[in-house]
Amino acid sequence: MSKDRVALYLQDAHDIREGIELVKYAESKGFEAVWQAESRLVRDAIVPMAAFAAHTTTLKIASGVTNNWTRNIGLLAATFLTLDDLAEDRIICGIGAWWDPLAKKVGIDRARPLTVMREIVTAVRALLNNETVTMDGQYVHLDGVELDYVYQERRPKNVPIYIGATGMQMMELTGEIADGAVLNYLVSPDYNAQAMEALGNGAAKAGRSIDSIDRPQLVVCSVHEDRQTALDMARLMVTQYLGQQPHIMKASGVPQSLLDKVGEVLTWPATHEQVEAASKLVPDEIVQMLTASGTPEDARAKVQQYIDHGCTCPILYPLGDVHAMIDAFSD
Repeated sequence: MSKDRVALYLQDAHDIREGIELVKYAESKGFEAVWQAESRLVRDAIVPMAAFAAHTTTLKIASGVTNNWTRNIGLLAATFLTLDDLAEDRIICGIGAWWDPLAKKVGIDRARPLTVMREIVTAVRALLNNETVTMDGQYVHLDGVELDYVYQERRPKNVPIYIGATGMQMMELTGEIADGAVLNYLVSPDYNAQAMEALGNGAAKAGRSIDSIDRPQLVVCSVHEDRQTALDMARLMVTQYLGQQPHIMKASGVPQSLLDKVGEVLTWPATHEQVEAASKLVPDEIVQMLTASGTPEDARAKVQQYIDHGCTCPILYPLGDVHAMIDAFSD
C-alpha cells in the first residue's frame, strides 16, 4: 500500500500526557498529522491540540472534529488563530455538525445544519484570511468584525477548513465550500463510493474538481499478531456504533435484521453490560467490513481498500496497543 500519508486519531482513551508521547512517537515514525476528537462531553479538542503542537515540530495538528454550535464565530476564529501562533502552518480546523441526542440534551437546536455550516465556514475562512466581515445570516451575525491584531503580524493565516461530513447533503456542501472532507469511520469501503459522488457534485458547483479536496478518513484500527484478539477488541466499538448510528450502518451494508437485534439490547446511553451483551450478536465479518482489524498485514490491506475508494490519508483510530499500530503503518 502507499505509505505516503498516514495520520493518528485520538479521542479520550489516553491521559493527555500519554497522548503527547504517542503523538511524538507518531511524528518520529513519519505520520503526517494527529486529529484530536471532541466527542461526547469528556474532552475538549483545543487543549490537547495545543499540547501536541507545543511538543512537535513537523506534525500537523487537527481538530477531528469540533462542533459548529457551541463556540461563538468570533471565538472560533480566534481559537484557531491562537493555535496557529503556536504551530504556524501546522493547524487544521476540522468542524462538524455534532449529533443528537447529545446536542439536544445541552440545549442546542440543530436546525438547518447545512445553512449553519455554510455560514460558519464562510465566516471563519474570511476572518482567518484577515478580512473585515459583515454577515447577517440566519445563524451568523457579524457587524464589521475582524481579528483584533495588536501585537501579532497582521496577515492571512494558513488554516485549512475541513468538514466532518457523514450524510450525503453535508458531503455535497463539503465538496462545494471546504478545503477537505473528514470521512467517517465504521463505514464500509462501498460507502465511500457514495461519498465521492456527492463530493464531486459539490465540487462541480464551485467549478473545481474532487482532486482539489483532501479526503482523509477515520479508520478504526485494531492490530494484534493474533487475528481473533484484534477482532474482539474492535467488536465492542462496532456494536456501540450499530446501536448509536444505525442509519450509517445501514448505508454501509449492515443487514437490517442485525441492526434490529442490536437495537433491542442497547439504549442510549448504553451501559457497558448492554454493549457486551449485544456484541455477542455481531459476527466477525461485520467487524472486518467496518474496521481495519487483524494482523498488521490484515490492517494494512483493509486500509488500502479505503484508499482505493477515495481516501487520501487514513486517520488511524487505534484500539489496543497504539505503538504496535503506529509501527504497522510507519515508513
